[in-house]
Amino acid sequence: MKQSGSWPNDNFLQLCRGRYGAILPHTCATPLKYQIFRPSSIGADLCLHGFRNVYGLPEHSDDLRLRDTSEPYRLYNLDVFAYDLHSRLGLYGSVPLLVAHKPDRTLGVFWLNASETFVNVQQKTLLLKFLKCCIYSSVRPRTDVRWMSESGVIDCTVLLGPNPQQLFSQFAQLTGFQALPPLFALGYHQSRWNYDDEADVEAVDAGFNHHGIPYDVIWLDIEHTDGKRYFTWDPVCFPEPTRLQRRLEQKKRKLVVINDPHIKVDPDWSLYCEARDGGHFVKDREGQIYRGTCWPGDSSYLDFSSPETRSWYSGCFSLDKYKGSTSSLHVWNDMNEPSVFNGPEQTMPKDAVHSGGWEHRDLHNLYGFYQATVEGLITRSGGSERPFVLSRSFFAGSQKFGAIWTGDNVASWEYLKISLPMLLSLSLAGIAFCGADVGGFFQDPEPELLVRWYQAAALQPFFRGHSAKMMKRREPWLFGEEVTAAIRTAIQQSTLQNKHNTFTVDHQYMIGGALLVCPVTEPGVQEVEVLLPGSGEIWYNVHSAAAYRGGRTLSLPVTLNTVPVFQRGGSVICRSEGHFSCTADLQRLPISITVALNNQGVAAGELYLDDFHSFRYRDAKSFCLRRFDMRSGWLFCRAAGGEGTFDCDTVVQSVTVLGVKTKPSAVTVHVPGEELQHYHNLYYNS
Repeated sequence: MKQSGSWPNDNFLQLCRGRYGAILPHTCATPLKYQIFRPSSIGADLCLHGFRNVYGLPEHSDDLRLRDTSEPYRLYNLDVFAYDLHSRLGLYGSVPLLVAHKPDRTLGVFWLNASETFVNVQQKTLLLKFLKCCIYSSVRPRTDVRWMSESGVIDCTVLLGPNPQQLFSQFAQLTGFQALPPLFALGYHQSRWNYDDEADVEAVDAGFNHHGIPYDVIWLDIEHTDGKRYFTWDPVCFPEPTRLQRRLEQKKRKLVVINDPHIKVDPDWSLYCEARDGGHFVKDREGQIYRGTCWPGDSSYLDFSSPETRSWYSGCFSLDKYKGSTSSLHVWNDMNEPSVFNGPEQTMPKDAVHSGGWEHRDLHNLYGFYQATVEGLITRSGGSERPFVLSRSFFAGSQKFGAIWTGDNVASWEYLKISLPMLLSLSLAGIAFCGADVGGFFQDPEPELLVRWYQAAALQPFFRGHSAKMMKRREPWLFGEEVTAAIRTAIQQSTLQNKHNTFTVDHQYMIGGALLVCPVTEPGVQEVEVLLPGSGEIWYNVHSAAAYRGGRTLSLPVTLNTVPVFQRGGSVICRSEGHFSCTADLQRLPISITVALNNQGVAAGELYLDDFHSFRYRDAKSFCLRRFDMRSGWLFCRAAGGEGTFDCDTVVQSVTVLGVKTKPSAVTVHVPGEELQHYHNLYYNS
């Protein structure tokens, strides 16, 4: 467009430079005219010399290692039901981070742009020739990456690593570190679209107790509301929500409810009127409140790009405003891509207008990122309690707010298998607190598939069973005692655990630096092959304590009740021991320490403890960090740092040392200020 008249003021310049990129003055006839260029696509090409293997760019239902693209990877947040497998099309969230890796170097490329983005990846091999007395040739790999975004400015950061740990730290310093969740959020979550009423919820809760299956959280989907009006309760099915939450809290369990960004158009509903009169809705291109269709029918969409809207929305979670809520109620943000049933590609039109005049095309992938639920829950507690929020949509930095899941998957072996590289890709992009719906959201899983999915998900950070309302009920005790026992074991083990040829492996993964997991993802399997990396490593089977050298592929028999897990030599891990019904019970249980010696006969590890629910670890340094070191036959336990002030009375029940060559004659325990204690009755298994 063109603007005539005097030079624009500073505010206008700032807006236009940020919005359009440049303003060009023209020396021409009076009056002066200034040309403002409308948004246009931007792009950049990068050559990654020496790199063959690249990763990242979630979210796609594809392999962990990015493939040579006949079609580009698309980053555009969309509501995609039962998404296609091995596809480069966009899903619910986007992180424009690409990670390149080789044995001696890791680097990353972060393309900060929230508009629709395409990424081409092309792998090439260069033949280099050198002439000096004679001809030498060298083959060198190269990966070419082309970034293309619909609008915005080029804001590209190259993360130099040089090793993976340093690169991930650099990215976290840019976008934020993973939020430390409350302990209950790491337990098992039971969900369904939808549990019918309060009696149904209490019956499911009692079922877990009756069958001795631990769980921490039960979830309510959209049907718990009064006519799909969020922040309300169905007066017939959920007439006493406070009482329901109190009864769950007595068992140290929590309730999670869904809360979506679309607001039912209802002039008789006070919350809708507040949002309308406060200017909190996205506008259409004509300046009127934008309307689209979602679960409530005719809906308007909150404009989270506005600080005023975020402040208003977070205030809606206060206990005096959200009637029927308590401090033990937590939140699930769904449909926040945003999903618009009658919109283009089932989302908001790109010419919808946000606060400040920004078109939706410019910030589409940031819509769910700015949904201010976490702020609301923190404010509700006076800033003292860690919140739990699950979001379907995400962008770079969403790890600061809580958990992410992979959306509307399907009950099939193929979806179980693809969930592993999808979650690994999210973790590489900084979003470590992630998971997939156990058993598949849509269709009914066969019993073997359900067990294997529980076993895989039990060793992933976010662990939730969820299914659609048209599917059969699938509480863990509905499939016979063998299945119930296998699921019980998987859940119990979940909460009790606190080189070149590996670059394309995405069916097994590490938990931290100590545990290697290889879930069974195919039917009827009686034996699996596990790649044990590192020719100088030792790996111990956590079930049998058998030791295996690294740098080899191991064939391991499995049954329906087993999943291969190995502890790396040189590590120390701690587990809680004893019976529990939810993660809150773990704080009163003793721990066992497993020391896995490496080839040099040494091992090290750490144990972190705090109150597991508040921000006192951050604000008052109320935490305990202990370091374990095994060397020269002595296991030392000492403070890993002088800052922690948390006073814990955790009891060590047992110490197991793997890799001892000969049986020791005695064990001596030394506690500062106390007499030495000698133990001679030792269990030794060669």
